[in-house]
Amino acid sequence: MKAWVLDDDAAIRWVLERALSQQKMEVTTFVDARSLLDALESDQPDVVLTDVRMPGMDGLALTESLRQSHPKLPIIIMTAHSDLDTAVSAYQTGAFEYLPKPFDLDEVVALLKRAVKDQPEAEVAASPQGAMPDLIGEAPAMQAVFRAVGRLSRSSVSVLINGQSGTGKELVARALHRHSPRSKAPFVAINMAAIPADLIESELFGHEKGAFTGAAGRREGRFEQADGGTLFLDEIGDMPLPAQTRLLRVLQEGQFYRVGGAVAVSVDVRIIAATHQDLEKGVKEGRFREDLFHRLNVIRIQLPPLAERREDIPKLAEHFLASIAAELRTPERRLHPETVKLLTKLPWPGNVRQLENTCRYLTVMAAGQEILPSDLPDNLELKEASLDWVEELKVWADQLMVAGNQGVAAQAQQMLEEALIEVALRRSNGHKQDAAKSLGWGRNTLTRKLSGQD
Repeated sequence: MKAWVLDDDAAIRWVLERALSQQKMEVTTFVDARSLLDALESDQPDVVLTDVRMPGMDGLALTESLRQSHPKLPIIIMTAHSDLDTAVSAYQTGAFEYLPKPFDLDEVVALLKRAVKDQPEAEVAASPQGAMPDLIGEAPAMQAVFRAVGRLSRSSVSVLINGQSGTGKELVARALHRHSPRSKAPFVAINMAAIPADLIESELFGHEKGAFTGAAGRREGRFEQADGGTLFLDEIGDMPLPAQTRLLRVLQEGQFYRVGGAVAVSVDVRIIAATHQDLEKGVKEGRFREDLFHRLNVIRIQLPPLAERREDIPKLAEHFLASIAAELRTPERRLHPETVKLLTKLPWPGNVRQLENTCRYLTVMAAGQEILPSDLPDNLELKEASLDWVEELKVWADQLMVAGNQGVAAQAQQMLEEALIEVALRRSNGHKQDAAKSLGWGRNTLTRKLSGQD
């Protein structure tokens, strides 16, 4: 197998060449896109692995060029600058896969082999739309979301988005619409939990004049408003069973009757649904139709709570502070490093929405241009101590691994033992026998560890 690797980082080229050569691949590396294109005049690889950001022609432009000249050549795009726009652009320009850095070398090897084996027929896609700027994240769970949006950018299949309140489900729905073939048609959102049960069918399907008291004229429902585009059904788990039945019929037949109407209305609508509930549990308990669940659950996207993507908090906070300052026409605030550190430690039960609201509070209430820890709302500071220490350990380990540190487990073990020994000796007033007993060790084990021999 011939694998061509393009990256302006010599270290990346060296690592990949070594790893792929060990797998009996014939590897050629390039420092820029022009040299790769020149080499194509006399040779051709089985697969190309390219970085995005490079001097001269970038990886996306190269991919688009190769799609025109070599439509069956599988291309894998890798980048350390992972965002939604890059992910969508990678798929829309015809990349086989999108690989955020840092990556696992075994995953790269398996991906290259699969790309060569599959060799999909490529189609040249239209130019990508602009990014949804509020959808930000470098955490692995968010990268999975970006890849899903990218893969779905040529499709109109139904999508079910799961996630806690405040995690950004509507932002993802809007991104799916914006990067879809229906992007120029309407995006219509409706929250099932915010509408009284007896009005939901009228809201969704519209009504005729005289259909009920107060229906003074014909009214279009959300389905008609979204015709040709996307209808986002937020909190679908709160939809009453009668409305579920009518929704299922629309999905099956592509038409419906307005409330009080006798003429069928045909529509072409993509459904994106979202919920914070466990719909499988709802099906078992009889609160949600099983057939409707399977209609909606064609593709599922799981959004992580903010506590599981703490590395994204600084960039999210900076983004919110900038956008809120622009909205309020006030100077942009900046975060003190200690404030950033504190924000990444908080539990954020309200997720991204709570972080955004906190940034809005700080933009208005902070005493100076630099936001200090003392500027944070009291209710946030009170909750800091509730943070699970395991989450702090995950953040610490993730930062070291992103920086390329090795031996993280050994470092963590040493730090943990030192902390436990310090607490045990303090609690036992320095008596080694008692300290060792509280730790579950023998006295000799504690002595060895204190002397650095273990």
